[in-house]
Amino acid sequence: MAAKGGPLHAWHGHFEAKRVPEGVWMRCDGCGATLFRKQVEQNLSVCPECNHHMPLTAVERIRQLLDQDTFEDWFPDLQPADPLGFDDRRPYPERVRAEQARTGLNEAALVGQGFIKGRRIVFGITDSGFIMGSMGSVVGEKLTRAVEEATRQKLPLVIVSGSGGGARMHEGIYSLMQMAKVSTALGRFRGSGGLFISVLTHPTMGGVAASFASLGDIILAEPKALIGFAGPRVIEQTVRVQLPEGFQTSEFHLQHGFIDRIVHRRDLKSMIAQLIDYATP
Repeated sequence: MAAKGGPLHAWHGHFEAKRVPEGVWMRCDGCGATLFRKQVEQNLSVCPECNHHMPLTAVERIRQLLDQDTFEDWFPDLQPADPLGFDDRRPYPERVRAEQARTGLNEAALVGQGFIKGRRIVFGITDSGFIMGSMGSVVGEKLTRAVEEATRQKLPLVIVSGSGGGARMHEGIYSLMQMAKVSTALGRFRGSGGLFISVLTHPTMGGVAASFASLGDIILAEPKALIGFAGPRVIEQTVRVQLPEGFQTSEFHLQHGFIDRIVHRRDLKSMIAQLIDYATP
């Protein structure tokens, strides 16, 4: 054994000095490859090995899709109430405050106006990082107001859905009502001749998938996104039928006509701009 201060100790000290800083590398959830984080970020958070589209926050999505510094946040002061006095592991107001501090968002949706390659649009997005992107009363109200503004200003509407939580149980029937409210506003928008482009990302589930996310004039999806109402185990137990493998992926939905096109993240901005040009005078 080498004495303290000998060659082995010197080599160990050199190794400690050269240790890679934490966070430089990351693992892909799709293929398990170890990736250089900066390279993944430059690739729009898509794995360069297997093309796995990693989740994005609402803010990251806005930076990728909208022209730089054009997003104008609408209704930022809307705050959820606690109509049921809901308390599971912690009181609902406390849970909301914790989520706000952790994500930097007031709620699971951002809406406003912005530009995509110079085209002015009304834009909305749900963030699965905030209570799984569940649709509470504030999310529904924000989206409804955004749709109404798109109707009033005669602007194209783009909503990016990334919600795995459906209706928010903490608000009970108030949450469920948002599905009908947003859908009704979209019906009026369509009646006025408006264009609604719905973009489905991983995951788009529950009440979001069962309402506004499925009502686009054009429905786009990212590759291998999970899209559906309930999880496969719940569906199998309900209908007692063996379901096909991958039946809730965007690829399966495209094959069966539920969505119009699967678009790689790097092409999404250009695709939306082209569709707006094709579909509006």
